[in-house]
Amino acid sequence: MPFDNVKLNDGRIIPGIGFGTWKIPRDVAGDQTQQAIEVGFDHIDTAQVYANEEEAGRGLRDSGLKREKVWVTTKWSGVGDKGVRESCLESLQKLGLDYVDLYLIHHPRLCKGDIEGTWAQFELLKKEGLVKSIGVSNFTVDDLKTLLKTAKIKPVVNQILLHPYVVTQQTPLLEFMQEHDIVPEGYSSLIPLTSKPGGPVDKPVQEIADKYKVAPEQVLLAWSRAKGAIVITTSSRKDRLERYLAAGDIKLTDEQVEAIDKAGAKGERDDKRKQKVVGIAKYGMLAALGGWAVLKLVL
Repeated sequence: MPFDNVKLNDGRIIPGIGFGTWKIPRDVAGDQTQQAIEVGFDHIDTAQVYANEEEAGRGLRDSGLKREKVWVTTKWSGVGDKGVRESCLESLQKLGLDYVDLYLIHHPRLCKGDIEGTWAQFELLKKEGLVKSIGVSNFTVDDLKTLLKTAKIKPVVNQILLHPYVVTQQTPLLEFMQEHDIVPEGYSSLIPLTSKPGGPVDKPVQEIADKYKVAPEQVLLAWSRAKGAIVITTSSRKDRLERYLAAGDIKLTDEQVEAIDKAGAKGERDDKRKQKVVGIAKYGMLAALGGWAVLKLVL
């Protein structure tokens, strides 16, 4: 069964898992979007900077699914230094839609120091009906505090990096968002498998996978959902997409979540130590080279 739907602070209901089109080449984005919808995804997540909105829109139309049955998210990414309204209208045209369900500020740096003014423009888009809900992405606690000072409409979500190896870093943000009824959307949840295999998280994830007779990636998606996040994920393979949806049936215990958290925190500490050692080594090498250069000049 797919993931449970989530109620947002504006009263709208968003599917708990979405198919992301980040890094999908344009020539296959349409077919992969169509495949995801046919498998059972009813939430498509794209962005201006992904350069595949047009193809994602075609995939949506070719799927035959009625517009009101699918949730479409896109993001203002500041491509070509285009403003909020111009970018939104361009995205709608490329997607072939009259509105998007969710429009996000892709990163706070796009606001160029004026988060409040940028958010006011997003609120106007919502009032016009061009977007149904508005939110942000990659915002820190401080960024959210700045926005909330003047916001007339709260962001419904904050789409953030979320996997066990950033759990210590992201926990204060998750707590702040929960306090203000802003739902996290987690991306790159599978990094422990795809980019950091062999780390401390592998053991608890595999033990849980063996116990429930599921795949490790399903456990990581279930972990992300246990953190209160909507899951944004992707794959070109139909069988993987089916497993991702089936992960909605996996309910981790508090103890299992804590075991993954502890392993993730250890991985974070190990990474920081490695980075510190590398930094010291680089500094030592530069110092040595500098000393050698001085010695050559003296000689």
